[in-house]
Amino acid sequence: MVLNGARVVVAGLGVSGRAAVEVLGARGASLVTVDARAADADVADPAAFVADGGLDGVDLVVASPGWAPSNPLLAAALARDVPVWSEVELAWHVRVDRTRGNGPAPWLAITGTNGKTTTVGMLESILQAGGERALAVGNVGTPVVLAATDPELDVLAVELSSFQLHFTHSMSAQAAAVLNVAPDHLDWHGSMEAYAADKGRIFERVQVACVYNVADPLTEQLVRDADVVDGAVAVGFTVGTPGVGQVGVVEDVLVDRGFARLRHTHAAELGTLADLDRLAGPDGTVPPHVVQDALAAASLALAHGVGAEAVREGLRAYSPGAHRIVTVGEVDGVAYVDDSKATNAHAAAASLAAFDEHAVVWIAGGLAKGATFDELVLSRRDRLRAVVLIGVDRAPLRDALARHAPEVPVVEVDGGDTGTVMTRAVSSARRLAAVAAAHEHVAVLLAPACASMDQFASYAARGDAFAAAVHALSADDAGV
Repeated sequence: MVLNGARVVVAGLGVSGRAAVEVLGARGASLVTVDARAADADVADPAAFVADGGLDGVDLVVASPGWAPSNPLLAAALARDVPVWSEVELAWHVRVDRTRGNGPAPWLAITGTNGKTTTVGMLESILQAGGERALAVGNVGTPVVLAATDPELDVLAVELSSFQLHFTHSMSAQAAAVLNVAPDHLDWHGSMEAYAADKGRIFERVQVACVYNVADPLTEQLVRDADVVDGAVAVGFTVGTPGVGQVGVVEDVLVDRGFARLRHTHAAELGTLADLDRLAGPDGTVPPHVVQDALAAASLALAHGVGAEAVREGLRAYSPGAHRIVTVGEVDGVAYVDDSKATNAHAAAASLAAFDEHAVVWIAGGLAKGATFDELVLSRRDRLRAVVLIGVDRAPLRDALARHAPEVPVVEVDGGDTGTVMTRAVSSARRLAAVAAAHEHVAVLLAPACASMDQFASYAARGDAFAAAVHALSADDAGV
């Protein structure tokens, strides 16, 4: 599509929408912006825009990731065969050549229900250790469309959500990974099948390697279903001993049998679990899902041509982001752990798995997004000592706990004043934990299994509120 002179509607003026406006404007497009929440948008009401003939003569709609296909503007555009692109699709079309030559920067793309941000951060660190001018972009950090138009970048580590992938049609990543697929955002996608299919879009037209999770058969099926470039290979990652065509762990060593030249007979060392020790949980061990993330990041870097030594150096240099199993304080011998990033059941299950049996006072709840929690409670009830429920969607968690863990005490924190909800939750958790303070690894864990937007601006704000409440407990004990 020739963008110069094209009439383009940008639906949504969040971070990615504003980045799209910047790039489209620089390329001479005629723009109309639509967003009820942005005071500077040209149009507030998408339905009224359609009814008033706003789509007449429109060449392209660029949709922000929060806009579901059912939105009246997007639905009308699709019905009229007006192309609807994600900001990621736009980025693929406007890529520029690198100053170092050899065309545009290749993309190493990552999606999955959980672990995306950790993996893309590890990948960025590994690529930089290998001497590449690399940047983690997309669903985290810099919008893809801005990075794709930066000629100084050698390679992009691209985190992509299912929302971003839904309207992405042309991307051809050098390598791509699906870390896992578990029910999430079903209210947006409409079904688990549709959600998984959007995740699988990341494998389409992959050039070198499709990276999948050996423990999650659905990720391998998405590879099998993808139409890739001839010669592209499938590489699985596992926390067990890897077979040929996989990366994995032998004793405490991360090894490669997916890309190594002698992979049929030998495994090439990539690093050790000790290289990840800063990511260990409260018990001092590195959780399995963190090892999986490291192996996925290593696989993508190897597909790009980075050497094993850079993998080790990059993993050693990586520092985790906030709100991902971070111990924010200790009070009365009880560790308080912030994993506010655990916004769905799959993530919460991984977080709970890092703790000993009956060692967790679990703070959970929020906006459930249509999810159910029976499988989560069934699989992790052995970790629970007590539960504190917050949020507007307490019922699904309460009912799952009543069905599958009736012996576990549950305290509910009424929404009331949302400004104090986390303070009240932490106080309740402290009382429940005090009964078990003699336990070797007792902890209060914020791993909500739900989104935050019912009571907090973001999962980060929720985690910050948790940390502030814990620090207040510590200050009270110190008489401050």
